[in-house]
Amino acid sequence: GKGNMDEYAMGSSNENSAFKPVHNPWDADRVPGGSSGGPAAAVAAGLVPFSLGSDTGGSIRQPASLCGVVGLKPTYGLVSRYGLIAFASSLDQIGPFTRTVGDAALVMNAITGQDPHDSTSIAVTTSDYTIGLNDGVAGLRIGVVPEYFGEGIDPEVAHVTMAAIAQLESLGAQVDWDVPLPNSRAALAVYYVIAPSECSANLARYDGVKFGYSDPDEANLWQALESTRETGFGTEVKRRIMMGTYALSSGYYDAYYKKAQQVRTLIREEFDRAFQRVDVLITPTSPTVAFKIGEKVADPVVMHASDVCTVPANIAGIPGISIPCGFVDGLPVGLQMLGPAMSEATLFRAAHAYEQSTDWHLQHPSL
Repeated sequence: GKGNMDEYAMGSSNENSAFKPVHNPWDADRVPGGSSGGPAAAVAAGLVPFSLGSDTGGSIRQPASLCGVVGLKPTYGLVSRYGLIAFASSLDQIGPFTRTVGDAALVMNAITGQDPHDSTSIAVTTSDYTIGLNDGVAGLRIGVVPEYFGEGIDPEVAHVTMAAIAQLESLGAQVDWDVPLPNSRAALAVYYVIAPSECSANLARYDGVKFGYSDPDEANLWQALESTRETGFGTEVKRRIMMGTYALSSGYYDAYYKKAQQVRTLIREEFDRAFQRVDVLITPTSPTVAFKIGEKVADPVVMHASDVCTVPANIAGIPGISIPCGFVDGLPVGLQMLGPAMSEATLFRAAHAYEQSTDWHLQHPSL
């Protein structure tokens, strides 16, 4: 089956879909998150036991949070991207939506491994991610990032997330309540330079010849190219292509794209230092619960801020998982766990321990 999602994975609410918005199963007047809103909503509604999404800046974890399901963004390169239409090649990653952490581990067993069709896939021996699920969190070092609980985060979402951290502590985890990541504040700005730049290059192949909108009445190549760029892309896609083309243009490359890559290195190094202190970092997944359809779509800056908690993991190439941890006004809240590269087994272990000590994953929308 096909899941409805934001066009070319560009969006945080599924309102940029060519097939009209997906509705959140918990409240049909609200968005399911994006860009992989359809796959998340399908699992939340019980239509399928699992689905796959693409995560470039949070497009698995954010809709998982808003729909009250489990969503995993694996380490960059752990899952083949062959068959995925490229948005931002250095950020994109495929991962599962499920109702439980155990199901996510099973899906990962099936989809990880090196693929000769994807040069970025990692040559590793695929583990059985179900091993160690029941090992608990006793002795596990968990860090809380203060930057993820400040400005822009709904206080009620922060409160629910803090309660989940306290639950993990009661299960035996060692919690460090102050693991600062100051450079993470720049991650959203870095993302909105790197991602549009890479999409500008990737979507240049849509020229009306081999890829893209094709009209048999076009007289020549230039008309076909113009029709593809005008008719074949939606508003948000055009906006990001133009942003990326500008950032890569002569005279601006060093000021924008090169600088963003330098800050990206700082963010990666900051995460490396943090993971010398702790095994897992905890944050809210989304700064808010699901918002009303149409509420933010007219303001791209406000919409982009929906990914403030998830983007840093893509910038650093590390894995992250979102699991249900409570409700605010009857709408699901997601808890995000981040780990160093290739630490999926640890994330599953911690997430499963929390999940089994609560009943949030057993609560489903009434349909």
